[in-house]
Amino acid sequence: MRGAQAAVASPSMDPTTAPVKMFCVDWNRCSRNQGLTRDCLPERLAQWLKILHHALQTKGFAARRHAGNRIVMRRTTNGPLLRRALVCRASQESRPTVLIPEKLGDAGLNLLRRSCNVDCSYDLSPEDLKAKISLCDAIIVRSGTKVTREVFEASKGRLRVVGRAGVGIDNVDLQAATELGCLVVNAPTANTVAAAEHGVALLCALARNVAQADASMKEGKWARTKYVGVSLVDKTLAVMGFGKVGSEVARRAKGLGMKVIAHDPYASADRARAIGVELVSFDEALGRGDFFSLHMPLTDSTKGIFNKAAFAKMKKGARIVNVARGEVINEADLAVALEEGTVAQAALDVFCSEPPEEGNPLVNRPDVVCTPHLGASTVEAQEGVAVEIAEAVLGALNGELAATAVNAPMVAADVLEELRPYVALADRLGRIAVQLCVGGMNSVKLSYASPRSDDLDTRLLRAMAIKGLIEPTTTSIINLVNADFTAKKRGLKIVEESVPAEGSEVLKKITLTVKSNSKFTGAVNAAGEIELAGEVVNGVPYLTKVGDNMVEVALVGSLLLGRQQDRPGMIGQVGTILGSAGVNISFMTVARTAAGEALVALGVDETPDHAILEKVMAIPSIEEVTFIDM
Repeated sequence: MRGAQAAVASPSMDPTTAPVKMFCVDWNRCSRNQGLTRDCLPERLAQWLKILHHALQTKGFAARRHAGNRIVMRRTTNGPLLRRALVCRASQESRPTVLIPEKLGDAGLNLLRRSCNVDCSYDLSPEDLKAKISLCDAIIVRSGTKVTREVFEASKGRLRVVGRAGVGIDNVDLQAATELGCLVVNAPTANTVAAAEHGVALLCALARNVAQADASMKEGKWARTKYVGVSLVDKTLAVMGFGKVGSEVARRAKGLGMKVIAHDPYASADRARAIGVELVSFDEALGRGDFFSLHMPLTDSTKGIFNKAAFAKMKKGARIVNVARGEVINEADLAVALEEGTVAQAALDVFCSEPPEEGNPLVNRPDVVCTPHLGASTVEAQEGVAVEIAEAVLGALNGELAATAVNAPMVAADVLEELRPYVALADRLGRIAVQLCVGGMNSVKLSYASPRSDDLDTRLLRAMAIKGLIEPTTTSIINLVNADFTAKKRGLKIVEESVPAEGSEVLKKITLTVKSNSKFTGAVNAAGEIELAGEVVNGVPYLTKVGDNMVEVALVGSLLLGRQQDRPGMIGQVGTILGSAGVNISFMTVARTAAGEALVALGVDETPDHAILEKVMAIPSIEEVTFIDM
């Protein structure tokens, strides 16, 4: 017995020299000797079975696992057959299992099957999913399967990767995934061309009344004069959101002879000029566009952005195509604009509620073309998404850092605890900076003043600064895994430096500078760059510098920044206006400048609306005011 046990623990020994025809291995004792945990027993067992097989293949031994965690080796007369079975079984047990509860393209399935056991079990109930998930290392879902906290907990720690075959991850509990150490990846790029093509298809169908004419024909009518359309040539297309899909739509619209303008406050002007597109402001786009193609992400700032006020600024008879997110349009306001003729037609692939609720004011209108969220629904896109998500899941299972990860990987608890307040500081500095920028940004510098400048690991700090800089402008989730990749894709150059500082703490100060125009001149330093600095005091992140002005503002809420002439009574007037509007001031700091001015930073608990800010700006001697939403 002991000889066989040693053979398992030491593969170099030859267990075939044992003089017995049957012997067993105490797996419990073996695992204790190797310092193993039960979580890794199945994988290690398979590895050792293969080692034993190779050692025994010339002697005709067979191996199998018995109850009570024993491996039994038995000499047999049909050695070759059992040897093949042993190799097959060991190989299968060492391969991770990937659960596919919804249809996935064959190309992706074939890629997974090369190195994984693939379990295609469709139409699982939530209870069935929870029962099966403990047997799986990864799961790939579309939008129909909800991976909830209960599912993660039911996996009992085995589930390592969740793959979302598409972009949105609303059906995955990211918080639970991160807490339980499960990486979530998606497939954000494979459907870009498909979405752009669908947008152009709707654009053409809208201009020539294709859907309406088809429906008329099916009713037995021949209404040639009723469905006279409009030409696209020489018309102005306003692309609202100049990301991957928006830029592809612009390229195709140029090929149709259209003039293309675009609005995207974070897009590169050089990239737009390269394909003959002019970047303009939101209001200018509204005033100049004949057709509008919407491709902006759904954020707090874009939700309902196409509303009554926006439609009123458009040319009478404008036409709108939306293949982005339904909630960027106020559907009730669009229905009114269509009724009044301000908007002539609309083509919608997305809706505020999907499928649209009964009584939706747009679906049954003859001047609205509707499709059921078909943007990514081409054979090629579905296959591309399948391959993209399969590659991401396989990489994650192999321990690689996935560029399409949408949640943060686990960080050592002691490191995270030490850096936690500075992580929050880096994120908030980024969020302030991006809201001050005008016309986008190309270069960001992060400077860390630290007593440990020689060995300070800045990856998490850099990732959180990038998160703050980019996340408010997109629906993407930025974390340690994808921060650098996302910044690179956006053409954002990140420069870092660590400088020595006195003290015992891990970090004294973070300074962030951005090469960009600023909507608040008080944030611009002598070099013409936006500059912000912050420190941590008693575990709370503080803003300590804005431009060349020293301040002391706890970053625990939203901010109101103002620049004024340094005169008595100014703060009282501002406080009166905010107080009368129900906006509470949580703290205040004033920094005098050499030019006889003062920079004021107010912490506010509520969001002041535009009318309140206009009243503050109307105060004599107030030079500028801006609100920073944290």
